[in-house]
Amino acid sequence: MTRANRPAWATIGVNEERYRPLYARLLNLRFVNPGGVLCFLFFEGAIALAVLLALAELVSWWAVLVLPAVVAAMVKLNDMVAAIVVRSAALVPEQERDRFRRQMEPVVGRARVEWVSHSVPGVVITADPVPPPRRADRSD
Repeated sequence: MTRANRPAWATIGVNEERYRPLYARLLNLRFVNPGGVLCFLFFEGAIALAVLLALAELVSWWAVLVLPAVVAAMVKLNDMVAAIVVRSAALVPEQERDRFRRQMEPVVGRARVEWVSHSVPGVVITADPVPPPRRADRSD
C-alpha cells in the first residue's frame, strides 16, 4: 500500500481523501474543505451564471469557460492563504497563544461592584424597586 506524500499539518486524512468531492481533489485543496453542495455551486453554479450572462448578451460566450476557471483559481488562492495562516500560527510560541486567548476571552459576568459602597459616600444601594416619580398636577 502506498501512502500519499503529504505534509504533517494537512487537515484532510488520507482515508478521507477519496470521499471528498472531485472539485476539491482536482484543486488539491488542503485547508479549505468544501462539501458537495459548495463544490456544486462553485463549478456548476459558475457555469450557469456565465450562461445566463452570455444569454443576456452582457458577456461573450468565452465567459462560460473563463468564469469557472476564475472561481477555481480564487478557491485555490483562498486555500493557499489559509495554509500560510496556519503555518504562521504554528510559529507563535505557546505562551503568546495563551496570552492572546486570555485577552480575547469575554468578561461578561465578571464585573465587581464592591467599589460602589465605599467609594461613593451617601449612596444607598437596595434591591427594592424604585417607585416612579410623581408628576406635578397642573390643576392645582
